[in-house]
Amino acid sequence: MRVPFGALRKSIKVDVAVVGAGVTGALVVDALLGTGKSVAVLDRRGPAKGSTSASTALLQFELDQPLTHLSRKIGRRRAARGYWRSAAAVDYLRGRITDLRLRCAFRERMTAYLPGNVLDLKGLKVEAEQRARIGLRSRFIDRDQLRALTTIEGLGAILSSGAGEVDPVALAAGLWRSARARGAELYAPADVVDVESGRSSVTLTTRDGREVRARYAVFATGYEPLKLVKPKNHKIISTWAMATAPQPDRLWPSRCLIWEAADPYLYLRTTRDGRILVGGEDEEFSDEKKRDALIPVKIKALRRKLGALLPGVDTEPEFSWAGCFGTSETGLPSIGTVPGARRCFAVLGYGGNGFTFATVAAQLIQRAVVGLPDPDEDLFAFQA
Repeated sequence: MRVPFGALRKSIKVDVAVVGAGVTGALVVDALLGTGKSVAVLDRRGPAKGSTSASTALLQFELDQPLTHLSRKIGRRRAARGYWRSAAAVDYLRGRITDLRLRCAFRERMTAYLPGNVLDLKGLKVEAEQRARIGLRSRFIDRDQLRALTTIEGLGAILSSGAGEVDPVALAAGLWRSARARGAELYAPADVVDVESGRSSVTLTTRDGREVRARYAVFATGYEPLKLVKPKNHKIISTWAMATAPQPDRLWPSRCLIWEAADPYLYLRTTRDGRILVGGEDEEFSDEKKRDALIPVKIKALRRKLGALLPGVDTEPEFSWAGCFGTSETGLPSIGTVPGARRCFAVLGYGGNGFTFATVAAQLIQRAVVGLPDPDEDLFAFQA
């Protein structure tokens, strides 16, 4: 999935500078190119080499916080807007994949949301009712329906339509190749170490002294925000994942996405070649060495949970890895103008909905750059 990029050998001027070449940056650039703006992208590693490559890429509208819990935290109307915007983002992303003819193993899926220590069976039924009341495509299913769809012996689940799965690296690479073909410039390695924002422009300075002067700057750096960006109630979480060997004959009939209303939660999906991809066991991030040292212990826990949920599958991992992502107190991201920094936008705090929130960010930032309001900009705005 090679994407051409080169070193930044001289200082340049451009309409918009985007820092971060993961899937978030790719979606933001795709949206900006549609406005006719010239775009330069800077990344200290290269395209899709950060959190994007560690993603399990479950494209679901359901947020880490259940609708009922989020309503208590931020109010019923704002919580409904968050869920609806996430649902609309999946549709938008599906459309862009089709429009750009991206070969990224996208498949439409349903999700099965199982009871756990966050929502028990009674709480799950209330959650399903609240979702249906605001028009989301969710309903409660009983144990017989759950068994028929997943082979899982449980008491019930919330079944939702409007989700999907994708190959995250192939998606990002396809977006970057499309962006390059439409005039975007990708520079890596290019490590931004200083940002100066003014009334009419933003100047980014790289470690080797090159300058990029732009009318706007967008920071899509995932869990590694620049010092300029200081979000409130934001923390970094480590997560672990594994993929089994192909076993298409042992997979559940519906191939739906499966996750639990639990903390730490378990989430799993199938892949096009018949593997089971499993992730979870999240905990607060300390450093990469300690995170990676925990891979054997975390994978053992994931295998145990997978085996208990689906006793007929082979839980032996063929691949295993760890990654990090940002999260917030509400599970909602921070997207918008950076407080105290004119013409600078940032995207932070994804939780388990990185791809859908990256899509929301692309829409919000595109509209901000062309001077159009977005009805949900207040919902995702950074707190000053």
